[in-house]
Amino acid sequence: MPKVRVRFAPSPTGYVHVGNARTALFNWLFARHHGGAFILRIEDTDVERSKEEYERQLLEDLRWFGLDWDEGPDKGGPFAPYRQSERLDLYRRHAMQLIDARHAYYCFCSPEQLEAERQAALKAGQQPRYSGRCRTRPREEAARKVAAGEPAAIRLQVPEGVFDWNDLVHGPTTFSSEVMGDFILVRSDGQPTYNYSVVIDDHLMEITHVIRGDDHISNTPRQLALYQAFGWQRPEFAHLSTILGPDRARLSKRHGATSLQNFREMGILPEALRNYLALLGWSAADGVTEIFSDQELIRQFSLERVIKSPAVFDQEKLNWMNRHYLKEARRRKLAELSVPFLAQAGYLEEPADERTLGWLERVLDAVLKNLDTLSQLPAAVRLIFEYDAEGVLRGDETRHVAENAGSRDVLKALIPKLLEVRDLNYERFRTIAKAVQKETGKKGKDLFHPIRVALTGAISGPELEKLIPIFEEGSKLPLRRHVKSVAERLREFAAAAGLS
Repeated sequence: MPKVRVRFAPSPTGYVHVGNARTALFNWLFARHHGGAFILRIEDTDVERSKEEYERQLLEDLRWFGLDWDEGPDKGGPFAPYRQSERLDLYRRHAMQLIDARHAYYCFCSPEQLEAERQAALKAGQQPRYSGRCRTRPREEAARKVAAGEPAAIRLQVPEGVFDWNDLVHGPTTFSSEVMGDFILVRSDGQPTYNYSVVIDDHLMEITHVIRGDDHISNTPRQLALYQAFGWQRPEFAHLSTILGPDRARLSKRHGATSLQNFREMGILPEALRNYLALLGWSAADGVTEIFSDQELIRQFSLERVIKSPAVFDQEKLNWMNRHYLKEARRRKLAELSVPFLAQAGYLEEPADERTLGWLERVLDAVLKNLDTLSQLPAAVRLIFEYDAEGVLRGDETRHVAENAGSRDVLKALIPKLLEVRDLNYERFRTIAKAVQKETGKKGKDLFHPIRVALTGAISGPELEKLIPIFEEGSKLPLRRHVKSVAERLREFAAAAGLS
């Protein structure tokens, strides 16, 4: 068996959608499992919709996603070029081969004629297909018309019969040539069609397996007709199921995030997304395991366990998986990933220096257990960066601190003692809290709840053991938004509550 060679061949006409990302991932896993080659090919023959910025974004998103390719437009390879727009001469030469072999012919039908045929077929309750009126035109006449500059498309002369293959996901699949007709290979403007160019490229790049979405199943018989016309060995085909939204309609923007860029902006980790998408339509050997390293995915992956029924995208399940990977990630890595989110919220300067990154590690350690995604981080750390004593006294859940006599007794005893401490740490804080406990007779919630509210402006949140060092260290950092120290917070609270 030849070395496995697979390809991911997106069009640079928009962002990388979840379905395309999963297709790329399955191709990558299949190639790595078999020790083969993963090729990236850019199908940019749609001149009006293809844009360079989309290609740049596509490459960046795939790298962020964690995929690497062995050949491609940015890396080159033995079958370059890897952009279809740079391969037009190849398509023309192969089209001429088909014409010379009488497997293809020039078609001079106008759009109006073709539309009239289509409408007539529909009216008769038949499947629209080309009538073949140019099929019998003498070759010499067709050549003269082309030489004279008359616009002409090139069509494949499809033989009668059936085209079948054993799909590696769907099993034996058959299409009759009757539903196809003689389809266009090259348009009258010289641009190749998808079904034509993809066959040329897959053959010349020695692709052994075509793994793609099942929306391409109807394209496969046309491509098989071309392989037959050229006399080429065809690759194996595997068509992956559609991805649906929770309402079981095809996944689209109305369901929320659908592109790699969306998930990146949400703060989903690429390793979490890879793990989750691998399980959309594929399952582990034991049918139970859900958390996989890349190495384990590569080791276990096979097309035999890819199911043909549609997979349902579950954002909550992805969030659960991302939460796992957030907890497992190195704190320094998360601190670096957090900077853009906190900079956008107006809290940090970007890029962050080493001291700030070290401090962010502490911040993340305090709030991480409550995060599904990094985009939730600004809300989780608001109590660190934003403190408003007046707001605490107005809040429905916190204003009782200024009104409750027991709470005021605790804070009257605590605040002067804490303000006397120059280098506050949690140990010194605990010592003072114990002294206040003896002085006021308050303990447990009665002691620490008013302290929490006065310091953070919230009735719940991270442990004070973690927050107090964060306040103290953060107040000394050159952040875009100043973090108030414990002393600054207590002075403000005391003044606003009339405790000074």
